[in-house]
Amino acid sequence: MARGGYGGEPKLERLPSMRERVEDTLSAHRNELVSLLSRYVAQGKGMLQPHHLIDELENVTRDDDKGKCTSLRDGPFGEVLRSAQEAIVMPPFVAIAVRPRPGVWEYVRVNVYELSVEQLTIPEYLRFKEQLVDGLSDDTYTLELDFEPFNSTFPRPSRSSSIGNGVQFLNRHLSSVMFRNKESLEPLLDFLRVHKHHGYVMMLNDRIRSISRLESALAKAEDHLSKLPPDTPYSDFEYVFQGMGFERGWGDTAKRVLEMMHLLSDILQAPDPSTLETFLGRIPMVFNVVILSIHGYFGQANVLGLPDTGGQVVYILDQVRALESEMLLRIEQQGLDVTPRILIVTRLIPDAKGTSCNQRLEKVSGTEYTHILRVPFRSEKGILNKWISRFDVWPYLETFAKDAASEIVSELQGHPDLIIGNYSDGNLVASLLAYKMGVTQCNIAHALERTKYPESDIYWRKFEDKYHFSSQFTADLMAMNNADFIITSTYQEIAGTKTTVGQYESHSAFTMPGLYRVVHGIDVFDPKFNIVSPGADMSIYFSYSEQARRLTALHGSIEKLLFDHEQCAECIGMLDDSSKPIIFSMARLDRVKNITGLVELYGKNKELREKANLVLVAGYNDVKKSNDREEIAEIEKMHNLIQKYKLRGQLRWISAQTNRAQNGELYRYIADKRGIFVQPAFYEAFGLTVVEAMTCGLPTFATVHGGPAEIIEDGVSGFHIDPYHPDQAAALMVDFFRKSKENERCWVNVSEAGLRRIKERYTWKIYSERLMTLAGVYGFWKYVSKLERRETRRYLEMFYILKFRDLVKSVPLVTDDHPSTTEATLTFRGP
Repeated sequence: MARGGYGGEPKLERLPSMRERVEDTLSAHRNELVSLLSRYVAQGKGMLQPHHLIDELENVTRDDDKGKCTSLRDGPFGEVLRSAQEAIVMPPFVAIAVRPRPGVWEYVRVNVYELSVEQLTIPEYLRFKEQLVDGLSDDTYTLELDFEPFNSTFPRPSRSSSIGNGVQFLNRHLSSVMFRNKESLEPLLDFLRVHKHHGYVMMLNDRIRSISRLESALAKAEDHLSKLPPDTPYSDFEYVFQGMGFERGWGDTAKRVLEMMHLLSDILQAPDPSTLETFLGRIPMVFNVVILSIHGYFGQANVLGLPDTGGQVVYILDQVRALESEMLLRIEQQGLDVTPRILIVTRLIPDAKGTSCNQRLEKVSGTEYTHILRVPFRSEKGILNKWISRFDVWPYLETFAKDAASEIVSELQGHPDLIIGNYSDGNLVASLLAYKMGVTQCNIAHALERTKYPESDIYWRKFEDKYHFSSQFTADLMAMNNADFIITSTYQEIAGTKTTVGQYESHSAFTMPGLYRVVHGIDVFDPKFNIVSPGADMSIYFSYSEQARRLTALHGSIEKLLFDHEQCAECIGMLDDSSKPIIFSMARLDRVKNITGLVELYGKNKELREKANLVLVAGYNDVKKSNDREEIAEIEKMHNLIQKYKLRGQLRWISAQTNRAQNGELYRYIADKRGIFVQPAFYEAFGLTVVEAMTCGLPTFATVHGGPAEIIEDGVSGFHIDPYHPDQAAALMVDFFRKSKENERCWVNVSEAGLRRIKERYTWKIYSERLMTLAGVYGFWKYVSKLERRETRRYLEMFYILKFRDLVKSVPLVTDDHPSTTEATLTFRGP
C-alpha cells in the first residue's frame, strides 16, 4: 500500500494489479509491447523460463534505434517480467505467472492479436497450462485439490519476512486470545490437568479445577517457595504441594519451581508471546520420540556413499545425540524420574552389503537411550531382501507403517510423544502413524524432488516409469498438510528468494494433467513453518587451529590418500605438485551435486590449474560398482572430463569415504595447506558439508542456489558462486588464491569469519533447544485446535484412500527376483 494525500495527511492507496500494469503499458507503449509479445508468440507453443523472458526484453531494447523500448524495460511491465517465474505461450495468447514477492502470486493473460488483458484465477491459469500437454479439453470435471477452505479460519502472517517464524506468530496469536477474557485461559488449564506420562499425573491434580482456584494455589505456592533456600530439592516440599494441587514437573529445586510458577502467573494476568513460549517450552511433554528415515542404508558405519545414503543419515545421527542430551537435561531440571527414548525407525535390509542394516535393534553410539529400530519391507511375496531405490518404495509403505506401529508400541511400551518424518517416504509414514496415534507430527523434507526436476509436474508422464513422481508429489502434499509443524534449515527451502521459488512454495499451485490439479496445496505463510538450522558434530568437526585436538595419527593415511602415486581401487589421478593448495569438494556423485561441473570449471581455467590442485571425494569411480543410474552417468562423465582436459597430474578423485573422523581431519589438513572447500551444486537445500568445512576453518565457496546462500555472508565468511556461471566462479577462486598468496591474512580473515558465523548460528545445541520448544508450543496448539484440524485430516484420509492408493498400485512392485525400472536401467552399460 502506498501513502499520500493532501495537507501531509497519510492516505492509503491500492497498488495496481498486474493486469492493470499490463493495460497501462499497452496504453503508453503499444507498439513496443506488441513487438516484445510477438517475439514470445513467434517461438510457438511452449513454456518460457524467466531468463527467456528477460533475454527477449533485452533484445527488443537493443534492436530499438529510437530508444522507446528502454522505457518499456524500465517501466511497470519491466517489473512484471522481472517478477515472472514462467510464461505459457499458446498463440495468440501469452499467460504469465507473476510473483511480486515470496509467497504471493498473480496470473495474467494477454491476447497479442486483440491486445486484450485478463486476470486469471489459479484454476484458470493451470487449465491453460495443461493445454501444452493435452490440448484444449472439454472436460470440466478435473479433480482439484484445495486446502484453503480448511485453513481460512487459521491465523497466519501476511509479510514475506515473517515466513519461517511460525512459532513466534503463533505465540502472539495465542497470547492475544488469552488476553481477551478468563474463559480463554480454560484450554491452558485443561492442558495442564490432563498431563500424564505412563499413567503418572504431572503439573496439576484434581484439586485445581478452575482458573480462580489455580491463581489462588499459585499465590500460596509462591509464598511458600519464597521462604525456602533456592536449592531446596522438590522432594522436600512435594507433599505440601500435592495438597495445594501441584504435581511433579514444575522443577527440581525451589528456584526452578518458583521461576515456572512466576511464568504461569504472568500468563494468567497479562499474557505475552515470549512468556508463553518459555512456559510451554518448559512443560514436560516429550519423553519418547520416533524419527522416521526409511530409504537407503541407515547405519552408523560403512553406509555413506551407498545408494540413496548421504547427508540425511549424518543429519539424523547428529540430531539424536544432541536431542537426547537436551531431553535428559530438561527432565532433570523438571524434577522428574523418567527415562527418555528415541527410536530411529528405518528399513531392515537382510542383504546388508556388509553394514548393520540387517540388525533389528542397534544402539546409537554416544547415546544412552537412542536406538535404530529396523522394520523390513514385506508384501504378499514375503520380505524384501535387497536395497531398492527411494523412487520405488511406495507400494511397501502402508504395510511398513502398520508393522512399524506395532514395533514402536512394543519397544516404548506405549505411544511416542513426538514423531519426526524425514524426506517424502518418512513424512508419509509419519503422517500415517501420527494420525493413528494422535501424536504431534514434525516434518523435515531435506529435499523435495519437484524442485530438483524442472517441469516434472506438467510433464509427469515422461518421468513416471523411472521416478513415479505422481505417487511422491501426492505423498508430499498429504504429509505437508497433515504435519503439526515443519522444520526447514533455511528460509529459501520455504519461500526461495526475491527471484527464485522456494521448495515448499513450488507446491502451492501446480498441475499434473490427466491426474489432478493443485489449486491450493500448501501456504508458505502457514505458521507451521519454522527455520531451525542444524550444525556439525563438534567432536569431529572443529578448527584446524585447535592443535591439541588434532588427529595427527591420521595424517599418514590422509597423505597416502591424497598423494600416493601408486594407483589404488579407490583413487583416480595423482597430484604431481603436492606443494599447491587444494580445491576440495565432497558430495554424492549425482547430477544436482554438480561435481562434474566443478571438474569442467577447473579443467577450462589454466590459471586456476596453475595455482591449485583439485581433490574430490565423491561416489564410486567405477560404473561396475554403482547401482544408481544418475551416478553411473556422472562416473562416465568424470572419466571423459579427466581425459579431455588431461587432468591426471592435477586432480585426485577419491571414492566416497565413510570414516567421519578421518573426513574431519581431512578438512583440517587441507586448511593447513591453505586450500578451499567448494560446493558447486545446482541446488542445495541446506549444505551440511558447507557447515562442516566452515567449522574446520576452511574458506568455503558454495552455490548461491539454496541454503548455502544463507549460511555464508558473501565476501565475509565465504563466497557465493553460481554453478550456471562457472567461468565467474573460477575467476573468483583464482582471485582468492592470488590475494591469499600476496597476504596470508586474506585467507585467515575468511577462515575466522566462517568459524564465528557457525558458532553464532549453526550448532546442534541451538537446534535441539529450539526443537524441544517447538514440540511444546505445537503440542499445546494441537490440543486447543483439535476440532478445527479434524476436517483437514478427514479430507486427507479421503484423498489417500481414493487417489493415493490407486497411484501406488501403478508403481511396479520391486521384488528380489524382479528388479525395479531403476535397477533394470542400471544393467545397461552402453557400448
